Amino acid sequence: MSNAPQSHADPPAPVWRAQVVTLFPEAFPGVLGESLMGRALKAGLWSLGTTDLRRFGIGKHRNVDDTPAGGGAGMVLRADVMGAAIEAAQAEMPEGAPLICLSPRGRRFDQPMAQDLADKPGVTLICGRFEGLDQRAIDHFGATEVSLGDFVMTGGEIAAQAIIDAVVRLRPGVLGNEASAQEESHADGLLEHPHYTRPAEWRGRAIPPVLLSGNHAEIARWRQTEAEALTRARRPDLWRAWRRATGGAED
Repeated sequence: MSNAPQSHADPPAPVWRAQVVTLFPEAFPGVLGESLMGRALKAGLWSLGTTDLRRFGIGKHRNVDDTPAGGGAGMVLRADVMGAAIEAAQAEMPEGAPLICLSPRGRRFDQPMAQDLADKPGVTLICGRFEGLDQRAIDHFGATEVSLGDFVMTGGEIAAQAIIDAVVRLRPGVLGNEASAQEESHADGLLEHPHYTRPAEWRGRAIPPVLLSGNHAEIARWRQTEAEALTRARRPDLWRAWRRATGGAED
């Protein structure tokens, strides 16, 4: 019998998971089941689950909402109903997965947040509806309110899909070419430079000659200059932040 030490392979890394609390579980995976996201889902590079909020509703009609305390228009998702749904959703999640409530008053979602979530084991997303969620549920579970931007949607399902897409594409093996995620808009604080492909000329518009020169140093300089110019013109806020981060003047 051999006394040689046995080798033990490291256990596989846990799969990143998204769990969505929603009144419309049939909306998932939706577009997340297509293209790169769909292939990665089928390949087991990430996983997706839904928690049907209606299942926790009250009474014969499974009510999930009620009128606002203090009066006013619309309806508010009940804390007791949502609380039970959140507990069920979190029971499906690995330890350390944050809880996000999608809300137009939340912190704006951005690329650094996407990267932070990609580094976590997963995320639980609460899809808001109506006038929103009873504040007590948000406070009790310590949910972070997150918004896609300064506009209002009828519910959080589309926002949840957008966030999942932005995060999953940053996970290893999903894009195939890891450099793609490193060179795109917001990866380094700037908007991405313009892109071109064949034909070399189209309707009187030619590809910039530097891109056909084969001089990689010149191409890199051109792309950097274009990225800076685009960011300065279209997103002065990003431009100022990038200049501060790189030690330049905020001109």
